[in-house]
Amino acid sequence: MISDLKGKVVLVTGASTGIGAAVAKGFARHGAKVVVHYNASRDAAMAVLDEIKREGGDGLAVPGDVTKQEDVKALAARTMAHFGRIDVLINNAGGMLGRVVTTEMDDEHYDKVMRLNCWSVFSMTREVAPLMPSDGGSSIINVTSIAARNGGGGGAILYGASKGFVSAFTKGMARELVPSRIRVNAVAPGVIDTPFHERYSNAEQIEAMRRTVPMGRVGTSDDCVGAFLFLASGELSGYVTGQVLEVNGGQLMP
Repeated sequence: MISDLKGKVVLVTGASTGIGAAVAKGFARHGAKVVVHYNASRDAAMAVLDEIKREGGDGLAVPGDVTKQEDVKALAARTMAHFGRIDVLINNAGGMLGRVVTTEMDDEHYDKVMRLNCWSVFSMTREVAPLMPSDGGSSIINVTSIAARNGGGGGAILYGASKGFVSAFTKGMARELVPSRIRVNAVAPGVIDTPFHERYSNAEQIEAMRRTVPMGRVGTSDDCVGAFLFLASGELSGYVTGQVLEVNGGQLMP
């Protein structure tokens, strides 16, 4: 049990499936109160919340589209109305929205990817940071990607570029929020077996990626949870801010 996570209110965007769902459940196991945000996947989000409550945890499921300002505001407002505070923000919502070669990409696809992966992180941070306690226990953790460092590929270049924004934004916000005693860090997953890859990568592509991982396997959502717990805990990482923690089985060693 990570003692300083007990009782903290943790808002996780995109928490219905994959890494977000695993992270939400992981924080609940350490006594945090978890807001399970979802957009379209209501049933999956309710399943996450049900599991949290079955194990004695406290949580709330809140719908919303993080590409819309009114939904971002409503998500923060509902969290505050229910729990009265937000201690940890996990900006996890994001996606590739399809593999598209750059020269064949239209403006609509570009706008949708950048809105989801970049603007949502900016907007959620802008909305939530002023609400966070300045007692030294607040933390923002963004989800970037190994693609932010290697540029992506196979129709994923825009995704990689958008995650590059997230990594840079993390470092800038870490400096901006130091006076408010809010730490800002990021987790960069590598190849993780989630609905993301089920949707956008075929078996051949996944196997090719697996062969580049020194640990010899693709990761799981549960493999990522510890990084978030570490970065959220002041006891464990109170002197850590502006960092990107790579979780990739050794695929990339910057």
